[in-house]
Amino acid sequence: MRYYIADCHFYHKNLLTEMDNRSFDTVEQMNEVMIEKWNKKVHARDEVVILGDLSLGNGKETNEILCRLKGRLYLIRGNHDERYLRDKDFDVSRFKWVRDYAEIHDNKRKIVLMHYPVFCYNGQFRRGADGTPLTYMLHGHIHKTEDQVLVDRFCTETRATMRKSAHQETAQPVPCQMINCFCMYSDYTPLTLEEWVECDQRRRGRTDCG
Repeated sequence: MRYYIADCHFYHKNLLTEMDNRSFDTVEQMNEVMIEKWNKKVHARDEVVILGDLSLGNGKETNEILCRLKGRLYLIRGNHDERYLRDKDFDVSRFKWVRDYAEIHDNKRKIVLMHYPVFCYNGQFRRGADGTPLTYMLHGHIHKTEDQVLVDRFCTETRATMRKSAHQETAQPVPCQMINCFCMYSDYTPLTLEEWVECDQRRRGRTDCG
């Protein structure tokens, strides 16, 4: 199985009282709960793509976290990852790769991966024979903030826009499959693409997939 998650922010104490207001008494408690939820879902041979901001700890602290997390791990670099990545004591070999941007395939769908949301992403207009969008843009970074409200507004307006391409007889709504894989949306648990699609639809109160 392949899972995705963003913005765990292990060791980020300020998020207990600022921005996220995470419901933990201490950062140590937060770390332990996130590790437990991760390992309850992920098995040793599963793949987990981390969409940035894994940890605010130093190299040694982040190594200790990574040694306890199950799965084969891939990192999309976020703005808070540089502290441990540049630490001489950090062992980067726990990651299969570390990239700023990637495009992969997941069950015959193209997945665009970046820490920051990409509004006009590669392959956005690709659809299957039944009209189902075939490309998803997975990101993190914005947490549950006013920026999320703006991204949601963009997605709603984009999906309401009709456009006719050279390969279509009639105009169709523009696909916009941008999903924020923020860990608090999934109760700190890595999810598959299908699970993130369902989670995103519930969060937005959407039942369509256009």
